[in-house]
Amino acid sequence: MSSFANFWPGSHVLQIINVVVYFLFLGSNLYTIASPSGVYYTGKETYLTPAPWAFLIWSLIHFLLLGTIIYQFTPQGKRVIIDAVSWRFPLLGVLNAVYINMWATRHYVVAFVFALFVSSAVTHIYYIVKKHHAPQSALDETFIHLPFSLYHGWTTVLVVLTAFEAFGVNARHHPAGVWTKVFVFLALFFLEGTAATYAFSTPEGDLPASIAIAWSLWAIYAHQVTSGFVHWSSLAFAILALVWVVKGAIGLATRSRGRIALNDEERAPLVGS
Repeated sequence: MSSFANFWPGSHVLQIINVVVYFLFLGSNLYTIASPSGVYYTGKETYLTPAPWAFLIWSLIHFLLLGTIIYQFTPQGKRVIIDAVSWRFPLLGVLNAVYINMWATRHYVVAFVFALFVSSAVTHIYYIVKKHHAPQSALDETFIHLPFSLYHGWTTVLVVLTAFEAFGVNARHHPAGVWTKVFVFLALFFLEGTAATYAFSTPEGDLPASIAIAWSLWAIYAHQVTSGFVHWSSLAFAILALVWVVKGAIGLATRSRGRIALNDEERAPLVGS
């Protein structure tokens, strides 16, 4: 318990700022859900718009990041979140708050620009965490690696969705033309390919990021019913993304069992020793 009460000299200011920014970040997303405008239901409708339940992934990310904010007050959490991630987390929170508010007020071109900034900030944190701070415990995995993996995959989806909102046609007023179908197909192909890349990019893969994209593809399939081409294309890519997730999960489980068996063998006493 003393580790939670300890504030390290030179780091307590950043810890407090992280707490403040977290609630600013959370508050911005709550605004989009609770506001009278009902932005998830009344915003611009494109041929890539997912079902509103796709955005429930924000709730999971928020919940995990709350654990991250608490975990930063432990020695191991402080080593990664404060010493390594440092000011990138509050920067991410501010950029995300701006993006959410621009998106909620339907300034889609500006929102797209900030979606790119958010994606860049998340990618930087993701790289630091994945490449230089392998998880040392279940808490590391749950409150550092898992939220930023989900966040990274989800922001990839947001960039694509916001691009269609900024530059695509309004599906309520315009039928899907040839070029719209081409760009939708390419976007779906890109998302499915990214899900596969996450699942198989490293020996362990990154299933949370892959799952975030697969979840979004299924939401697009569920919502896109006005265009048969978009509807069935999104189903095909959603199925493929799910296949990569399942194959990645099986491979990860197999490798985990292999490591456990190897560790047991290494711990076994030598005969005749």
